[in-house]
Parts: sequence; structure tokens; C-alpha cells
Amino acid sequence: MTAYSLRARLLALWILLLASAIATAYLMFGVYAQSTGVQVARADITVGRACREIIDRYAARVGLRGDVAESDLAGVVEAALAGTPGIEGGIWSAQDGSIAYAYPTYEGTGPKTDLPVAERDTIATVNAQALRVGHAVSLNRPSRTQVLLLQACPLRGPEPGLTAWAMGRAHVNDGPTYTRFLAGLGFLTATVLGSAAFLGWFLYGFSDRIARLEAALSAARPDGEDLPRLEHTGEREFDRLVEALNAAGGRLREARGRVVAAERLAAVGRLAASIAHEIRNPIAAMRLKAENALVSGDPDRATSALRTVLGQIARVDTLLRDLLNLTQVRPLNRAPTAVAPLLVECAGLHEDLATARAVRIGIAAAGLPEADHPHIDRAQIARALDNLLLNALQNTPPGGRVDLGAERAAVDGALRLRLRVSDTGPGIDPTIRDTLFEPFATGRADGTGLGLAIVREIALAHRGEVRLDENASETTFLLDLPWQPS
Repeated sequence: MTAYSLRARLLALWILLLASAIATAYLMFGVYAQSTGVQVARADITVGRACREIIDRYAARVGLRGDVAESDLAGVVEAALAGTPGIEGGIWSAQDGSIAYAYPTYEGTGPKTDLPVAERDTIATVNAQALRVGHAVSLNRPSRTQVLLLQACPLRGPEPGLTAWAMGRAHVNDGPTYTRFLAGLGFLTATVLGSAAFLGWFLYGFSDRIARLEAALSAARPDGEDLPRLEHTGEREFDRLVEALNAAGGRLREARGRVVAAERLAAVGRLAASIAHEIRNPIAAMRLKAENALVSGDPDRATSALRTVLGQIARVDTLLRDLLNLTQVRPLNRAPTAVAPLLVECAGLHEDLATARAVRIGIAAAGLPEADHPHIDRAQIARALDNLLLNALQNTPPGGRVDLGAERAAVDGALRLRLRVSDTGPGIDPTIRDTLFEPFATGRADGTGLGLAIVREIALAHRGEVRLDENASETTFLLDLPWQPS
């Protein structure tokens, strides 16, 4: 199922609002156009009625007198148009042009007696057409603000070539209807633009607040901090979410603290049990030797028992020294260090043991640059290599080989120092692979299981790692360190 964002939904809402506004504006324009059409039609009917009224008045005057003087024609027209506001008209002669004109409802300062000059040619054309066809002829001529309505009708009487005409105007883009239409359209436009501005402002603020929350949540945090404490955004709904996240972060930190405390207690318990086990065995051996020497009364046996006691004391001393090395936090003293001489020095320290066990030690560091050296703590890396090398020598059978190697590698654009210690021994006991770098994990009866744990702590202090190379054909430990601290 597709999930749509709130931004997309608000944009869709704005598009629907715009579409509804366009539809409403179209309907408003249609209603206005229809009302304008009705207004024009009514004006056209009024003009036609005025033209027929002139015909009737003229016919009545001719019927009474048999003839109508030209001076009386203006009175006929004025009487005919007196009851139709906004209508002007007259009588047109094909030979003499306008012979009578009246505009009795003219709202000017005085009566209007002059034929409108602008429409004179139009009036002449329509009257000539009505005389030619023998019936009424209408003309509608729209302009920007009004529609000119003109109708001419033939006059039947003693004088040939006469026509009556009436003219009016329908104001289409003026008046109350047009004002209401413009007001409605303006309000609709303002509503759409206002809603667009409001939605745009809301979307901008919404996106900005979401971006700030995303940046705060995705920013790098100190080790152990699962959720940062978020600042309020100023938006009520977002602030409720912020408060919920802050509360969840507080509960998560408390739970993490309890888990860490429990893990520490469990680790201390396991460490104490392991230490007790490791120390109890030498003590039991020393006690047994001492008791046997006391019972026998043989001086030689007592001497042998003392030697055994001293050996077990040395074993306990080694165990305690390794524990101190594991638990004591020493600050790093980084400095550019030539790695090849360091490997030669570490191999030289174990040369006697290698000779005694008939094991060869090889060194491979020819690929390192001569002018650029990694920044490491030489003493601590030497101690890590000593532990790895000692483990390799003790697990390699006579005639075997131990190799020390170093190379510079680029990982994700960063330079790394890779130290390698491999041997041709039988490999790692599968039962301790998962806890290989944990304290007291060892596959030898005479081992303390602290050497690899010390190596791991040194690697972590350098922001590196130590691991068993699962893809190597021989037992290989890799010590991977940054070439320079970041």
C-alpha cells in the first residue's frame, strides 16, 4: 500500500481548492452572462414595443386627420416614447432623412432634440433596410460596457418612404449586477490566493520543523546516548511529539543504565568466578605439595615442594599482572612509528622460544612507505604483537612457521594499518571461537586466556579492531588500526 506524505496530501487539497474555485468562477461568469442576456432581451423587447407604439400613434393621427404635418411628427414620437425610460426614437424619411426625433426620458439638464451623431449612419442603414424588406428590422451592436439596440419599422400612410425607429442601450458591464459579479470574483480570487499563501506558509514551516527534528535525530551522538534531547519547535502538535520522544529517550537511557549495570555485575561475577578458579588450582597444588613434604620428612622432597610452590606463585603472579594490564586504562602516546623495525624487534624478543620449539619466524613489511609512518602508541602495539606472537609460537608444532606482516590499506577512503600474525598450527578450538577475545577464554591448559583480551583493549583504544581472519588458509589474526587518528 502506497503511503502518501502530509505535504502531498496538503498539495492535493490545495489543487482541489483551486479546481473548485475555477469551477465556481466559471459558474459565476455563466450566471452573470445569463443575467446580462436576459437584460439585453428585455431591452430588445422594450425597443420593439416602443417602435410599434410610434407606428400606432402615427396611424391614429393619420386616421383622425388624413394627413400629418411634419411639425406634428415630433409630438407623435414624444407621446409614444414618454412611457419607456431610456428609449429614444423618431421618424425617418428615405428622401429627407430624420424628420422627427424625441427622447422624452433623457436625464440631462434639458430636453434632447438632436439626433445622436455617433449612431446616425447606423440609424440610416437600419431604416433603409426596413423600408426595403417591408417589415421590422432589429440591430444589436455590443461594446465593452453596453449593447446598442435599434429597431426600425415601416410606416403605412399617405406619405411614402417613411419608417419609425427606436433605440435603447443595455448596460452589460456596469451597474449593480456587474458590481456584484466583480465583488464575488474578487472575493473568490482573494480566498484562493489567501489559502495558497497559508498552505505555502504552513508547508514551509512544517518542512522546516521536520527537517530540524530529522537533523537532531540523525546527528552524531556520544557513545551510549540513544536519543538526543529535542528542542521545542513552537508548534503544539510537534511539541507533543517532541515531549513524547524526550520522555522515551529518558526511559531508554534509564533502561540502558540498568542493563549496563546488570551486565557489569554479571561480568564482575564471571570475572571473579574465573579468577577464583584460576587461583584455586595453584593454591591446591601448593597445599598438596606442602602437606606431602611435611608428612614425609624428606629434605629433598621439601626442596622439590618449595620449587613447586614458587612455580605456582609465579603462575598466580603472571595471572594478576595480566589482569592489571587488562583493567588499567593507560592514555595513548601516539607518534609516527616505523613499523618494520618494530616487527623485527618483536620477533627478536621471541627468537629463543622459536629456536627452542624449532619454529621459524618470518617478517613481511616491504610494502610500507618509507617517508610516511602511522601514528600509534609504539609500546602498546608492541605489547599486543608480543601477545599474538607468543600465542602463535605456543600453538605451532616443531618445524612450523610464524609470520609477522604489515601493510597500508585504503578502506572507504581512509588509510589503515593492518598488522598480521599467522601460524601453521592446528587452528582455533571451535568451542572458544565465539568467546575468543573474552577474558579466560583459552584452549591451552597452561594459558590464562587474557592475552587476546589485552590485544582487543589495545585495538579499541586506538579506535581499531582485532579479528580472526576466517578466509585465511592459516590461523591468522589481523590487527586493523587507523593510519592517523581522526
